[in-house]
Amino acid sequence: MQSIKILSLFFLLLMVSSCHHKESPKSNQQPIQETNTMDINEKPTLKSLLDEKKRNFELNADDYKKKIYKEGIEAVKKNGILDKALNVGDLAPNFQLNIALGEQVELYQYLKKGKVILTWYRGGWCPYCNLTLQRLQLELPAFEANGAHLIALTPELPDKSLSTSEKHDLKFEVLSDVGNKIGKEYGIVFTLTNDVANAYNESFGINEYNGDDSNELPLAATYIINEDGKIIYAFLDEDYRNRAEPDELIEFLKINK
Repeated sequence: MQSIKILSLFFLLLMVSSCHHKESPKSNQQPIQETNTMDINEKPTLKSLLDEKKRNFELNADDYKKKIYKEGIEAVKKNGILDKALNVGDLAPNFQLNIALGEQVELYQYLKKGKVILTWYRGGWCPYCNLTLQRLQLELPAFEANGAHLIALTPELPDKSLSTSEKHDLKFEVLSDVGNKIGKEYGIVFTLTNDVANAYNESFGINEYNGDDSNELPLAATYIINEDGKIIYAFLDEDYRNRAEPDELIEFLKINK
């Protein structure tokens, strides 16, 4: 009788142990499932990258540089450039420019193939521009999948724009708009304040980058132009640290196929 009780107790303990082992994996699966559902592969927005660059500037720049750059942005706002710039509904002026290797690119020839995303960057010396160019390159397949070609214009001399293109391994057209001739047709060119121009020339030599002493730069503008040459999307901002969000461009292209 005693042996039967011991045997019964043994089987009871065995059953409890079995149930415990069966339930344990379930309790351990929840954290794994939560980890898998996290957006670990979600890329940061361009805005978040630019905002981080702004924060680093505010933390590390001296007060004088902060002051003159802020005044420079305010000066662009006061000159009313956004009212003068071409905008949605306007006809985009055609242009012909040579890439650094000599081949000619014409806007309206590209429009025969589909829409064009036309964007300006200030120069390879601009960290905000470099972040934007890198992100545009990343999204290039999505632009093309939605029927648009990307063209970037810069006032840099051709050898400088070629260097920028090679550094970032850009696969879209990067064209030198020397003297901002095309930028002026689109109404997006302004003159730097004397303080900012002096700071740029002392820091990296903007006049050498652009091949003149005009101290003029374009807004970091972005347009989408349809096959008829009409501007259907425009991003215009007086603050060079703000840029068109690539995801927004892609969504716009999807809706306006």
